[in-house]
Parts: sequence; structure tokens; C-alpha cells
Amino acid sequence: MITAYQPDIAPVGSLWLSALIGLLPLVTVFVTLGWLRWKAHHAGLTALAVAILVAALFWKMPIHLAVLSATEGFVFGLMPIMWIVFMAIVLYQITVVSGRFEDLRDVFDLISDDPRIQAIVIAFCFGGLMEALAGFGAPVAITGVMLMAVGFSALRAAAVVLLANTAPVAFGAIGTPILTAGRLTGIPPQEVGAYVGHQTPLLAFMVPLFLCFITDGKRGVKQVWPVALVTGIVFGVAQWVSATYLAMELTDIISSLAGLAAIVLMLRFWRPQGREEARASLREQHHQEWESLTEAERAAQPALPAKREGVVLTGERIFMALFPYLLVIAAFSIAKLYDPVKNWLLATDIKIPWPGLDGQVLTVAGKPNGSTVYTFSWLSNPGTTLLICAAIVALVYKVSPGAFFREIGATAHKLRFSFLTVGSVLALAYVMNLSGQTITIGTWIAGTGAAFAFFSPILGWIGTAVTGSDTSANALFATLQQTAAKGAGIDPTLLVAANTSGGVVGKMISPQNLTIAATAVGLLGRESDILRKVIWWSVGLLLVLCVLIGLQSTPVLSWMLP
Repeated sequence: MITAYQPDIAPVGSLWLSALIGLLPLVTVFVTLGWLRWKAHHAGLTALAVAILVAALFWKMPIHLAVLSATEGFVFGLMPIMWIVFMAIVLYQITVVSGRFEDLRDVFDLISDDPRIQAIVIAFCFGGLMEALAGFGAPVAITGVMLMAVGFSALRAAAVVLLANTAPVAFGAIGTPILTAGRLTGIPPQEVGAYVGHQTPLLAFMVPLFLCFITDGKRGVKQVWPVALVTGIVFGVAQWVSATYLAMELTDIISSLAGLAAIVLMLRFWRPQGREEARASLREQHHQEWESLTEAERAAQPALPAKREGVVLTGERIFMALFPYLLVIAAFSIAKLYDPVKNWLLATDIKIPWPGLDGQVLTVAGKPNGSTVYTFSWLSNPGTTLLICAAIVALVYKVSPGAFFREIGATAHKLRFSFLTVGSVLALAYVMNLSGQTITIGTWIAGTGAAFAFFSPILGWIGTAVTGSDTSANALFATLQQTAAKGAGIDPTLLVAANTSGGVVGKMISPQNLTIAATAVGLLGRESDILRKVIWWSVGLLLVLCVLIGLQSTPVLSWMLP
């Protein structure tokens, strides 16, 4: 009889040394991607090999189980994650080939043709709405191309959308990260959400200002700060009110719409200066970037219709331009919020015990590891909802079936290396999780006693950086945060919320999300350039959260908590 594998929390005897060894796969990712500037799929596959070797040599995980863990993770990376991104880009391509995307760009110009404000409208507000409904990289894929369509260079567009996709993440996909944390810890999700709603609004206050800086430097902040600050405050206050008193699951929808309404209302009474200078600067950046691209990289750039002049937008044209996204909002609202449909879709999920792996891996506590059962969510997956929406949009826009399927094929070819990258990164995450490397790292960080409150967001940051998902970070570390809090005499809900909040700023440096952004804007293979653009924003915001949550565990800021 074969004995199931049970990971050792400190396989080399010392917990701190074991944790450092467990960090080797992550170090490999960031060294190869950020320093050596390897292509993302090469970095991902190398880090995966390191994770398997570490699991086998130090954690004594049978090599066949490590490889099987990788295969399950790879498949999970393709379905559901890349399926969502794939269909999000197909939906965008349908709007382009139909000619309707030009009208959508003009609709954004009706709100404001200032690129600094468009960055806030598209990446922060509209992206937040997409995060609320779909999540899993779809907002980055869709809004990245939208920003390019209004004049942003590819690299700048990628950096903007990754930074903007922070504050909404905790409540993304109808509150899935918080629902996961609540299910695993037994703490009511509404309570966890209320605590998160007293942490992430601080990010929401700051992010629009940061977007102005990325878009147009100090000049952008100086000229646009009033609308950026008002948007951030309204978004943050709406997030706080909704998470605390209304519906945690609807927090991002409410806050995104409130932020957008604030922009529209303020622009009726105030307009920033420097619009033409900002647009000229973006055009120059776009030209310089284009000149630096190879022929292959130019061919990978998304198709962007030329700017039109003198076009009058009628009410019908505005509606038709917005139709795909109104349809997406309606479809996801029904699929995620209307219980009969939601439950029917979930009932179609197929549970697949992973062959050769299920039942052969235990947790550190000696219980069967539930991660060895793969859920094939063929119908409940947001990607399938996007497929249905894309088909309806193609029908309404009179895009022929042949053109529709050509776009699907072209997008699949374009994303081929993205599939490999995301699959390898999720394979890496599964190997680290099932072998015990991740829990060893977390236990080591959690061993700091009362000071752990200051470090607790780092666990969520690491978990999301590895897996690309705040939900997965909570699946990894929520119960560990709860246990560590009880041992240190800290409010467990505070640290479970801290794990969620820390995860939101780790998402922008996740290799998975970097690849999604690079693919969307046509810079596949240059993920290292994007990483260097956003990593210090990620680290800086993480430090802010560490200080905030650390002080919330003391009388200094405990009054902030619900």
C-alpha cells in the first residue's frame, strides 16, 4: 500500500532555512523576469523546474506527485483563467472588425478627451466594474487595449491598467476572494468584507493620483489632481459604505459607478489645463515606442482604427458602441447575482479527482488535500459567459460567422505563448502549495508574534504574486492568518482581511497578470519591462498597508475598524 505524501513544515530542520529554500522558485521568477529579462514563458518554465526540484530534494515529495501537481496547475491556468482572458480579447476584436470600436472611443471623448482623465475613467472606473463582474485578468485585457485606442503607448497602457487593477480586486468577481476566506475560516464573509472595506479605500484614494503621474508625470498630478482626488474619495467612501452596511458582493459595482458619476459631474463645472500638451506627449511616447519595436512586435500590436474627425454621435450610435459592455454587465449580473441562474450554472461544474494525485497528498495537518480535485467549470466560467456575449455582439453588429471564427483563430495564435506562461505559473503555484513550500513560507512569516500584524499583508501579497489571484491567496493563507492571530492575541478577522488587502497590490507583479497585460497591448515577451514599471508601486502600496494594518491592531488606529 502506498502511503500518502504529507508535507513537513520544516523539512531541513530549521523553519527559517526551510522557508528561504521554499522561496527559491519565486526568486527564480523575479530574477529571470525582472533582472535577466527573459521572456515570461521561459521564466515560468524555469521556475517550475526549480519548484519541482525543491519539492523533491528538500520536501521529499515523490517526483511523480510533484509532476502531477504541475499538470493540474497547468490545466487550471488554461481553464478557467486563460479561457476568460482569451474570450475577453475575442470580444474586443469583434468590436474592432465591426467598426464599432471607433464609436466607443468617441464616447469616451464625450466624457473627456484629456488622456489623464481617460486613464481614470477607463482603467480605474470601467476596469473596476469589469473586475466586479468577471475578474481573473479580464479587466486588464479589455482596458489595456482601450487605452491604446485613445492614444497610449503599449508599455504605458499596461502599467496604467495593472496599477488601476488594485483597489477593486478584494471585492472582485462578486466578492469571491472574501467569500473564499469566510468559507475557510468560518468568519462571516460580511464581517471580513467590512474589515477590508476599512483598509482598501486608502488605496482607492491614492490610485487615481498615481495614474495621473504615470500618464503625464508631475504635470499630470499638478493639473488633474482635483478630479483624481474626488474620484478616489468617492470610490473609497462608496467602497467603505457598501462593504460595511450594504452588500459586500456588490461593493465594486457600487463604487465603480459612483466614481464614474463623480467624474462626469465634476467635469460639468471644472476642466483641467494642459490637455493638448498631455496628448502631444503621449503621441511622442507612442511614436518612440513604435520605432523601437521589431517587425514581429509591430505585427503583434492590437488593431487600432484611425482617429476620425467630424463624426456626430447620435443616441443610437452611442448605445450601439456601449452595447457589448452593457451586455457583459447584464449577463454577469444575472449569472452572479440571480441565485436560480447562478446555482444552475454551478451545478454544471464537473469535479475531476486528478488521476494519480487525488488521495495521495495530505495537508500539513494530515487531512486529505482538497486541491487535488479539479473543477471543470465549462458553463459557469466567466469565459463562457463572454463567449456567449461575443456571439451575440457579432450577430447584432452583423459580423459574419466566418469573420467571427477567424478572430477566434487569430486570437488563439496570438495568445499561444500566454497560454504557456500562465499555465506554467499556475503549475508552479500548485507544486509549491501541494508540496508544502508555500505553507512553510507563511508559517515562518507568521512566527513574529504581536508584530505579525505589520507583516500579515505580505502573505497575501506573496500568495497573489505567485498565483495571480487574490482568491487563491486567501485559499492558501486565510486559515494560517486566523491561527497566527489567535496565537498572538490579535483580532483574527483583522488579519484575514489583511491577507485579502495585501493580495490586491501583489496582483500587478504576478507573472500571470503581467503576461495578460503584455498580450493585450502587443508586448508579449517584454513582461520584464512592464514589471520594472510597476514593481515599486506594488512594494510602496504594500508598505502602506503594512503600516495601516499594523496600527489597526493597536489602540492607535483600532477605532477605524467596524
